[in-house]
Amino acid sequence: MNVLHQWCTPGTFPVLSVSKTICGASLALLLSLSFYSNPALSIPPNVTVETLLHTNQTILGQSFEYPEGVPEVTVSIITIYPHTSIALHKHPVPLVAYILQGELVVEYETEFGLQEIYYKSGDAFVEAFNVPHRGYNGGRGLVKILAVYAGAEGVPNSLPVEE
Repeated sequence: MNVLHQWCTPGTFPVLSVSKTICGASLALLLSLSFYSNPALSIPPNVTVETLLHTNQTILGQSFEYPEGVPEVTVSIITIYPHTSIALHKHPVPLVAYILQGELVVEYETEFGLQEIYYKSGDAFVEAFNVPHRGYNGGRGLVKILAVYAGAEGVPNSLPVEE
């Protein structure tokens, strides 16, 4: 007899009167905690999970915060054609980007001057937060980016920056 069964069996602990409801809730809690402590238990054998990114910082090492208000998530695919530059802009909300295809150069206007970062297919990152930047596709093929914005109602995902 396992410990949970002993604990939930009436009369096992005469000092403690345990109802079936509490036993059921306890069992549910213990099972849910075991899944959280060992996430592999909740994944079927023919399913894999590949973490692409786990971070609390942007690509420039910044902390970021979520905007106040009613949460709103926007998922977009951004396509940049060869020899095309995106206008200078910044993001007031966290943006997680995943390069689906191609290669991209992003110029960031940091306090230390211009900083270029090269991205290629398969790269995942949290974009710079409130830092002016522009992306450029200098290659022969398309660049496709999966962009996930964690914003709020009424807060724009991107803002233009005057040059």
